Amino acid sequence: MELIFEDAQVFRRYIEGISVLVDEAEFVLGETGLSLKATDPSQISLVDFLLPKKAFKKFDVPQPTKIGVDLNYFSQVIGRAKSGDQVELSLSEDSSKLFVSFTGSAKRSFSMPLLDLQSADLPMPRIDFDSEVKVKADCLGDSFKDAALLSTHVQLLVSKGSFIIKANSSKGSMENTYSPKDKSVVSIKATEDTKAMFPLDYLVSIAKATSSDTEVTLKMKTSAPVEISYSIGDGKLQYFLAPRIESD
Repeated sequence: MELIFEDAQVFRRYIEGISVLVDEAEFVLGETGLSLKATDPSQISLVDFLLPKKAFKKFDVPQPTKIGVDLNYFSQVIGRAKSGDQVELSLSEDSSKLFVSFTGSAKRSFSMPLLDLQSADLPMPRIDFDSEVKVKADCLGDSFKDAALLSTHVQLLVSKGSFIIKANSSKGSMENTYSPKDKSVVSIKATEDTKAMFPLDYLVSIAKATSSDTEVTLKMKTSAPVEISYSIGDGKLQYFLAPRIESD
């Protein structure tokens, strides 16, 4: 097995988008490319990642292969990539170790033991969403920073054609409203108004791999998990996050 991806910095963002939520998981290499599906330790979030074969400079995988890794350490290794590096992934002859090499101004190589995880295939949530919002990541980042001044949770709402992010606590309240006319908004569609509350730290983690102009899609239904997805180059990250059930 040998994979070569030309932009190691972009690959680093993929791994960052996964490792912020998941400690250990299996990458699957097969006909579709490189993929991963896993839940965080508390099982309130799920991440689904796909990097298709066409994204690689070289994708030599003779047979379907699963690679179990410690994502925290893998993220640290990938984080050593420099601008202009390409990254190469390969397996030891006994498939017990993953070799990670960066090629740029010099060739730097790491090896890391693989984990025998044998994880079961996770079913994707099936939700009949009532609203869909497409926004630039900068508005989410700003709103999450605003909300962090007040609370550990935020409400995501679609109401009267606008996308609203709210937070409340004994310190006070904040409400950021985005309309279709705002430059950070790509589109807002809804068959009915929606509202749900989510843990702020998870939302911040989900958005961590984005840049300010990344287009993020949020699909919502009242008191149901939110689906959040975005693409970085050819790779796609999709998340589901369970809501906090509000007592009111």
